Amino acid sequence: MEIMPYIFLALIIFNITLGLSIVFLERKDASATWAWLMVLLFVPVVGFFLYLIFGRRISGKRIFTWDAKAKLGVKAKVQSQIRAIENDEFIFNDLAEYRDLYYLHLRNDAAIFTQNNKVDLFVDGNEKFQALLNDMEAAKDHIHLLYYIIRHDELGQRIANMLIKKAQEGVEVRLLYDALGTRYLRPKYLRTLKRAGIQVAAFFPSLIPKINFKINYRNHRKLAIIDGEIGYIGGFNIGDEYVGKSKKFGHWRDTHLRICGDAVQGMQTRFILDWNQASKNDILYDDRYYTTHSCGDVGVQIVSSGPDSDWEQIKNGYIKMILSAKDYVYIQTPYFIPDESLKDAIRIAALSGVDVKIMIPNKPDHPFVYWATLSYVGDMLEAGAEVYIYQKGFLHSKTIVVDGKIASVGTANIDVRSFRLNFEVNAFLYNRTLASSLVKEFHIDIENSTQMTKKLYSKRSVGIKIKESISRLISPIL
Repeated sequence: MEIMPYIFLALIIFNITLGLSIVFLERKDASATWAWLMVLLFVPVVGFFLYLIFGRRISGKRIFTWDAKAKLGVKAKVQSQIRAIENDEFIFNDLAEYRDLYYLHLRNDAAIFTQNNKVDLFVDGNEKFQALLNDMEAAKDHIHLLYYIIRHDELGQRIANMLIKKAQEGVEVRLLYDALGTRYLRPKYLRTLKRAGIQVAAFFPSLIPKINFKINYRNHRKLAIIDGEIGYIGGFNIGDEYVGKSKKFGHWRDTHLRICGDAVQGMQTRFILDWNQASKNDILYDDRYYTTHSCGDVGVQIVSSGPDSDWEQIKNGYIKMILSAKDYVYIQTPYFIPDESLKDAIRIAALSGVDVKIMIPNKPDHPFVYWATLSYVGDMLEAGAEVYIYQKGFLHSKTIVVDGKIASVGTANIDVRSFRLNFEVNAFLYNRTLASSLVKEFHIDIENSTQMTKKLYSKRSVGIKIKESISRLISPIL
């Protein structure tokens, strides 16, 4: 009796069942649903395993928890600010015209708005990490670090040595890393830290060594908090390539912030929530983690997003910023794969006469993502946006600046993965001086870039166009 027809029939039934579950149970975005249905159609058996690894939704339950006192305190502050803004009682030091953006983040992410911050800008990894090492050297109470990638190389060892030194001095040190992003880190590195008394935790660790079924839903955040007074947020991970020592990438162009002021409280809350998810040793509320101090006059909101939330908070913030633009929008991102809502916002801005400039790198670190990026470049050129290809090494900066008044710097790229799949965190900035500094850096980067014109874009080879088309088709699940 031939068994193959029955196996084939079973595969078809199985594929149909899985396809129906994706459509009716998973409630994915329509574009992602169609992309997965195509994968299941063309590679039935392999597609199933790909879906198990890449496609499953994260659990609907809340994965981030904190003690009741802390939650009540944050909720009270948020509600107080919401009422003040709704009743026109909130006192804005400047830029009250962006009250809708403040309100958006307050309502949808409980992002408390602070106006007493000093923000230092870093576009070079050597300067950023030297400043971080100096601040850690001065730490008296605690050091909290969260990074997507940590390497056991020269920079990674410098960070480790400093953490060990401070732990031996009695400073409370915690290190949280993403288990997939840091999958190549040698166990010896972590054992050395733990022996020194440093608390170490991994976000969504592998149940089987070297095999992680949560390839999606990674913690892409980069945060450092020292004594609850100073915080770092931005794009740099810990590794030699981020200080320009990679032969493949060369100069690494990124953007990072050092913040002093009450915005650090939002960064601390984010770290504690992530730590409590990953570690068995929860951090309970303690006043020493939350110092109130004024350092400057920069308005800041710390905004998080991830697959655990109902709203794509950072993407919504990007759209709101872009649609508020009167003069210009400058965007830097290593990956440019906007969904329809963000693509429409950028296109509308460009078509309405706003000066839209987009900068992407000249080399891929993920080929399919890069080819998809090139495919969307054409849409932007048609709408009248200017596109620049950064040539001086690798561009990893994730920044948006609007009208020299507001900006966003953080970990979220302009792509579906950052908006829907990864856990991200950005600082939304409200300050003319800081926004002008980011504009200045953008213009310096233009000098190290080539402009992609419609004429140049039309000369792409047939091979590149095919790669772009395939990559764009599967871009919702990249």
